[in-house]
Amino acid sequence: MKVGRFQHEGVLSYGILDPDEQEWVLLKGDPMFAGYEPTGERVKITGVTLVAPVIPRSKVVGVGKNYQDHVEEMKSVTGGDAPKEPLLFLKPNTAVIGPNEPIVLPAVSNRVEHEGELVVVIGKVAKNVPAERALEYVFGYTIGNDVSARDLQVADGQWARAKGFDTFAPLGPVIETEFELADAAIQTRVNGEIRQDGNISDLIFDVPTIIAHASAAFTLLPGDVIMTGTPAGVGPIVAGDTVEVEVEGLGILRNPVRAAQAE
Repeated sequence: MKVGRFQHEGVLSYGILDPDEQEWVLLKGDPMFAGYEPTGERVKITGVTLVAPVIPRSKVVGVGKNYQDHVEEMKSVTGGDAPKEPLLFLKPNTAVIGPNEPIVLPAVSNRVEHEGELVVVIGKVAKNVPAERALEYVFGYTIGNDVSARDLQVADGQWARAKGFDTFAPLGPVIETEFELADAAIQTRVNGEIRQDGNISDLIFDVPTIIAHASAAFTLLPGDVIMTGTPAGVGPIVAGDTVEVEVEGLGILRNPVRAAQAE
């Protein structure tokens, strides 16, 4: 089931996609908290503007170096081998944007890069969750782009600023509640050119392991999201580019890139 969050006639609404009719079935509230009670109204998919399917109430959790091929390509940049356990970092929820919203390049960085990723949306409070029960805490899955100012990541020696700028966490287009984790292609394109071409089956640490590890450190709240890592092929984006991240079964997350406006 595909759950969307969108603007319709000036109102922020939630809906369930009816793929046969190409319509959204409007819901009375956020289904993560209010369930799936419909309002009785339907709107055509062409009549809405999609926004980020979720705005994390507390945090975006990132996982670094979670594909072996990405570990290898980053050795010359940040060094190090594959981590022995999930390598976690945080992005602020102010970094989140939705489909078709612009990624804004900060003036203080000379190299901003794309990182297409599968994203987990947490559905209920999770603390010290064992891996074998971790998927019980998942509301669904969406697509993300862990945009990173690579030069600042290297210069700072840690990742908070480099990955935390406003607009550096595009999410969307929708949340799929019935996504199969076993095998799905993930691809990132810039202006139609394929940059990243991988499969989520190549994750070093799978989703249950990541949830268990993260929830042992901090409480995960409903609406928090986990960006699970990126395959090889990360590269620069510049003003005027269009970035597309596609995950098989989840759709395409598309964002333009623009330069920061002068103050």
